[in-house]
Amino acid sequence: MEKYYEYRHLVGFEETNLVGNVYYVNYLRWQGRCREMFLRDRAPAVLEDLRDDLKLFTLKVECEFLVEIGAFDELSIRMRLEDLTQTQIGFAFDYVRLRDDLEVLVARGRQRIACMRGPNTDTKPTRVPEALRAALANFELISTAGGQPRPASNGAARD
Repeated sequence: MEKYYEYRHLVGFEETNLVGNVYYVNYLRWQGRCREMFLRDRAPAVLEDLRDDLKLFTLKVECEFLVEIGAFDELSIRMRLEDLTQTQIGFAFDYVRLRDDLEVLVARGRQRIACMRGPNTDTKPTRVPEALRAALANFELISTAGGQPRPASNGAARD
C-alpha cells in the first residue's frame, strides 16, 4: 500500500500577500488541486462520471497553519484517505516544504466531500463510485491504539 498521494507545487508571487507569505486561501485551493490530480492520475473513470451527472460537493475544509512559507518554496501536498462512508469521503492533507533535502511540515488540512447525483434542482446523495473506492484504498489511514491515524505504509506516490 502507498502512504499518500503527492501533488508537488512551487509557490509563486501571485500566491503571497503584501508581507510576502502565502495567503491562506491558497492552502485550500491546493487541497482541491491535489484532489483533482488524484482523480486524473488514479481514477480517470470517475472523471467521465463527473462529465455525466456525478457531483462532488465539498462539505467542509479546514487548515491548520504551522510555519509560514513564501514565494518559490517547493511544497509536497500529501493526501490520505481519512474516512469513507457510503456517500462521503474524508481526506487528510499534509503540506510539507522541501528544501535542501529537508522536509518541514508547514500545515495540516482536512476536507470532507459528498457524492451526489441528479439535476441541480433535485440533487441527492449517491454511493461513492466503485472506481473511486478502489483508487482510494491504497491511501487509507489506519488508526493506532491511541486513536490517532497513522499512514498504512511507507511508499510514496508522485505525480
